[in-house]
Amino acid sequence: MAKKTSSSNKTKQSAGSDKVSPALYKQVVAGNGGIFRLAPTWVPRSFLMPGKRIKLAPQDLYALGAKRGGIDERWFSSTTTAANEGAPPDEGLSYVVHDGKRVFTLRDAIAIDGPQTVGPAIWEQYQRWPVYSKFFDNLGPIPHHMHQSNAQAALVGQQGKPESYYFPPQLNAVGNNFPYTFFGLEPGTTPKDLRRCLERWSEGDNGILDHSKAYRLKPGTGWLVPPCILHAPGSLVTYEPQWGSDVFGMYQSLVEGRPVPWDLLVKDVPKERHHDLDYLVAQLDWEGNVDPSFKDHHYLEPIPAADTAANGYVDRWIVYGKMDARELFTAKELTVNPGVKVTLKDTGAYGLIAVQGSGWIGKQRLQTPAMIRFGELTEDEVFVSHDAARGGVVFDNTGSEPLVTLRYFGPDTNPQAPKVGDHKK
Repeated sequence: MAKKTSSSNKTKQSAGSDKVSPALYKQVVAGNGGIFRLAPTWVPRSFLMPGKRIKLAPQDLYALGAKRGGIDERWFSSTTTAANEGAPPDEGLSYVVHDGKRVFTLRDAIAIDGPQTVGPAIWEQYQRWPVYSKFFDNLGPIPHHMHQSNAQAALVGQQGKPESYYFPPQLNAVGNNFPYTFFGLEPGTTPKDLRRCLERWSEGDNGILDHSKAYRLKPGTGWLVPPCILHAPGSLVTYEPQWGSDVFGMYQSLVEGRPVPWDLLVKDVPKERHHDLDYLVAQLDWEGNVDPSFKDHHYLEPIPAADTAANGYVDRWIVYGKMDARELFTAKELTVNPGVKVTLKDTGAYGLIAVQGSGWIGKQRLQTPAMIRFGELTEDEVFVSHDAARGGVVFDNTGSEPLVTLRYFGPDTNPQAPKVGDHKK
């Protein structure tokens, strides 16, 4: 069980100041060596059913109220707000923990000293931490949907959303109802086929999955998913590094017998296009969706970063590859054996979550909890600043089982990362 906090913190997760004073920021940085401990950030989805595997206590799955929906996501090192109807303005934002309480958001901390925290290159180009990651955990599949491109999202004042998946074995002892993901469209599908699916929206199942293919999901593997590609994620717990945006459009009208509102298809579409079926179909990257070699171009398997097993640890690439010739995010899985201490130097800032074991990262305790009450503070998540990551971070496994952590990086941080398909070499 995670460390208990005050009763007020058990009723909400956003206790803390809206802004951070420079003096408090300096105090926190001085005590953490550039590694920020973060509070769990829980996010509900009204149109999905929680899978109950990301360690939130069962009695807290609807802690935000049944109308908001069950909590099926936990966001990591996030400076991105959740685009949920009825959400408070800080939903999705990560809070820094100091002296046993939330003190300010990670977004506000980065605003104080962006170059040192996220790195000078990222700060100069984006003026923020432009990516985030999450666990999503559902009982069944998510509706077949896409995420808009930058150009499409800009029409409603948003940014596009490329994303990636990794299925942590530690959280996937059971696959729940449908551990298969539909990706793209079958070769030969035409825009007219998709238009007819949208025309049938109010008739129940609009039949869009008749034009797609499902792939069996395997724990310990992953996928790279560009914008404008249809996908209906299956029911494995998924670690999802992605761009810092929450735009999407649902193209499936019925999932597991539950209707999907038309509003979720057009929420990130200009109002004058909400019933323009040709426009909605044209949002899709048609060539990418009907690619006959889709798996070859998107499937990922872990690749060791170096031959270090004899030294008691293994660091593996789990998310890698480029989209439109850009490295937008990458991720690694580090496994440290009991009694082993290792110093890792990375090329940039990262967000980290522990999924197994216990030990230390720098001056911060790492402890993977068995169960978390809503509002409780844990010791399993940190954000490692650019300067700290480049200077070297000590991982020390003081437990009796392997210490396993997942960490994701921002854009253009790891030019040495593998390419999609390199796992076959």
